Amino acid sequence: MRLACSDVRLAVSCFRRSCLALSMLCAAAIAANVPRASAQTTFTLTSTDLPAGKPVPPSLLFDQTDCKGGNRSPQLSWHGAPAATRSFAITMIDPDAPGRGWWHWAVAGIPATVTQLPGNASASGALRKMGAVESRNDFDVDGYGGPCPPPGDHPHRYLFTVFAVKSEKLDVKADTSAAVVGFNLHFVTLAKADIMGLFKR
Repeated sequence: MRLACSDVRLAVSCFRRSCLALSMLCAAAIAANVPRASAQTTFTLTSTDLPAGKPVPPSLLFDQTDCKGGNRSPQLSWHGAPAATRSFAITMIDPDAPGRGWWHWAVAGIPATVTQLPGNASASGALRKMGAVESRNDFDVDGYGGPCPPPGDHPHRYLFTVFAVKSEKLDVKADTSAAVVGFNLHFVTLAKADIMGLFKR
């Protein structure tokens, strides 16, 4: 009888070890067949007109008052926007200007299918053709206004930002100030990316 009980205990112990091994094998097999979550894509902005570490080129500078540039908006490309993006917006601001900074450019309503802007997209009408709206900058002009810091001042930073927006349209008109556009974007932005240029006179 003792031998029989010993045999039963041995059989149960073997059974438990077999079940544990089988469970581990099943878990490993399931884990191997579940696709891993891919790393989140980083939202990035680049420009062929704004080389890293170099000043803003003359072609992008303002072309009025005592500034003698080309006033061409820069080429911009962006990648890695969230899947829920319904449109894009772009702003350009000089945070080193007195007060609240100087708004040079604000665009809203760029279709979600667009991932780049050619150079001079503002003045050429390319933005209007795609249905985007450019608002009033601090030069009191609708569209792009390039850098034009005070002569002799320290280098100013010019921050270009692209916003991935969760709505197709913003309540923006041509006479809406760029500052208002920038404020409203805080409430509808999924992600943003930026690049910076420097310039002094």
